[in-house]
Amino acid sequence: MYRESALLHVTKRCGLWAVVLLTGWPLAASAAPRPQSGQAGVSQPRAEDEGSAPTAYVLGPDDQIVIHAVDVPDISEKPQKLDRDGDLRLPMVGRIHAAGMTVAELESELTKRLKVYLQEPDVTVTVAESHTQPVSIVGAVATSGLKQLEGGKTIVEVLSMSGGLTADAGPTVRIARKLSQGRIPLAEAVDDPSGAFSIVDLDARALLEGRTPEKNIIVQPSDVISIPRADVVYVIGEVTKPGPVVLSGEHSITVMEAVSSSGGALRTAAPSHVRILRRVAGQEKRTEIAVDLQKVMNGKANDVALSAGDILVVPDSSSKRMTTRAIEAALQLGMMVGSYGIIR
Repeated sequence: MYRESALLHVTKRCGLWAVVLLTGWPLAASAAPRPQSGQAGVSQPRAEDEGSAPTAYVLGPDDQIVIHAVDVPDISEKPQKLDRDGDLRLPMVGRIHAAGMTVAELESELTKRLKVYLQEPDVTVTVAESHTQPVSIVGAVATSGLKQLEGGKTIVEVLSMSGGLTADAGPTVRIARKLSQGRIPLAEAVDDPSGAFSIVDLDARALLEGRTPEKNIIVQPSDVISIPRADVVYVIGEVTKPGPVVLSGEHSITVMEAVSSSGGALRTAAPSHVRILRRVAGQEKRTEIAVDLQKVMNGKANDVALSAGDILVVPDSSSKRMTTRAIEAALQLGMMVGSYGIIR
């Protein structure tokens, strides 16, 4: 009788532990904090902390990315490469034309497609390898426009790939970078008034001649490189090389200097009847200023300074002098505009 009672007592105690083992263990396991995707009990740094490209980066062909998608092991934590057409093919998601998308836009598209399987998809994308960089080059270069660059390129390399500067290029190269991409790493860089861009103006000649190599920085995706056209004066008529004369850094040139830069006056010229046609603010017609170049050359009159946009007319001595109206009409027809840009 005593043995039966003791056996029943032990059985009851063992049954209680069996219940604990069968029911308590899962409850304890479910109560424990669940590690997030890509974690092994230790929190992992986010993409921004790893120094990855910002979400404003524009993806291009051959770029390699890593997708972090919670509870989607088929695509998560695996390097994915855009093909040469810029397409991305993923399990569960399918084909996405990712070239031209920003990282943020791709995250949004992946989140949208994964909602078929998950109520609240948690997706982040980081750029593992960048092979293309869309950069805009505008202004006084041989071939301007949007360039897709491969690998890190410096300012000088980008200018060279654009055919170099044209003859009417100004003295500076301007770099504009979205602040979302970070500020330009040069002391003279400033934020523009809108607060959206970091901007720096660099000496073009010093940069191209290698005198300021520390300023020849790596171009970043979506940078805009602009080379403003220089101020010019136009010399037309009886000179060896009619056309624009680029003003130097001090933005000043005289009549004698302009004629000399154009190869000198021809024998058929009438140097005593040279004229300057100057644009005056608020007036449609240019003001005419007479210059006796013959006296200037003989030292009997002072040389006359020209201003940006002036037209210097050296007439033919054997024919009628061109009227101001005829010159303006010729310019509008594109005799000079087509070759040298709009006259200011």
